[in-house]
Amino acid sequence: MARILAVDDEKNIRDLIKRGLVGHEVVTASDGLTGLEEARRSTPDLILLDVTMPGMTGFEVCRHIRSAPDLMSIPVIFLTARGTVDDRLEGFDAGADDYVPKPFDLRELSVRVTAVLRRAQPHAAVEVLEVGGLTLNMRTREASSDAITAILTPTEFSLLEYMMQRPGEILPTHRLLEDVWEYPPGVGDPALVRMHIRNLREKLEDNPSQPAMILTVGRQGYVIRED
Repeated sequence: MARILAVDDEKNIRDLIKRGLVGHEVVTASDGLTGLEEARRSTPDLILLDVTMPGMTGFEVCRHIRSAPDLMSIPVIFLTARGTVDDRLEGFDAGADDYVPKPFDLRELSVRVTAVLRRAQPHAAVEVLEVGGLTLNMRTREASSDAITAILTPTEFSLLEYMMQRPGEILPTHRLLEDVWEYPPGVGDPALVRMHIRNLREKLEDNPSQPAMILTVGRQGYVIRED
């Protein structure tokens, strides 16, 4: 059972989430500021976050979460009726792990929650992965390159781990969506992958605009440099 914080200004949505996520402990908040306070108080395993709220938007809340050392590792799923490409990009840019549009099917929400929680689980395999100038600590979720060390979000960690386990292999976006995010074939937003690759480069590359380790192969996908 996971503790899930649902932040939404609509009571019917909060109640729906509580009824739908059977087997989890669901705590709620009705606005962004209260949501941040509740996140610090209850240390949830996952946050479901509405975008359009009075006072503080979900995007602003997510940016606060990603900049706070005590909260930054908590996965975030946006729930929103704002489904344009620009809205999704802004959400991914703010640090969202996933994005479920309203109105949502409770079965879909449950699947996305399960997938994100699975990525957040600690790994008991090898202690450290080292590939192409990158080092990934499987216990602390820290990644490093040269003098740079960064703590990764659960999704950043899962994505980098997946790629580092396949050095030199070109990984298409659809495959990353299926294997890392656990989307069915043909489902999922390529921008989700693109923004997380960008975030990894900003954390680990000396020059993110000209990456030397996490490479793009035009119209084919992404690859971790082997040497």
